[in-house]
Amino acid sequence: MQKLQITDADIAEFNHLVRGIKFFAAMNMGLLEKILAHVSIYGFKKGENVCRQGDPGDSFYVVREGKLKVTIREAFFFSRTVAQLGPGNCFGEMALLNGKPRNATVSCEEDAKVFMLLAESFNEVLRQNPSFKAEINKLASEREFENIHNK
Repeated sequence: MQKLQITDADIAEFNHLVRGIKFFAAMNMGLLEKILAHVSIYGFKKGENVCRQGDPGDSFYVVREGKLKVTIREAFFFSRTVAQLGPGNCFGEMALLNGKPRNATVSCEEDAKVFMLLAESFNEVLRQNPSFKAEINKLASEREFENIHNK
């Protein structure tokens, strides 16, 4: 993993991509701009893990370039692929809301560039905006309810 220099084009792309995500879509531009100030971009090589199952949920990711796979370890030596991710796909949004451990491993099937937003930074912006924090908490509750009933 290598931290890359984020460009204005990267920031514009991140802004465009997250507008399709429910809790980002609800943000006004001022709030989104505060969050954009905390976004980083990282380069990953083929075979590298972006995150591992069981690790702390401390960040949210959006794929800028590349192809990634999501696997779940079901037994000591057995993992199964549950999703493929490409440009525009996101993962780890629940880490922004509840910080629970990762429930899957995400690894690169080819070189990739991935936007990252630390939950700590996201939560700092929320602390400064109590009304939006209430809306985010409502969305988190709905999402956890959906996850429980989709199992």
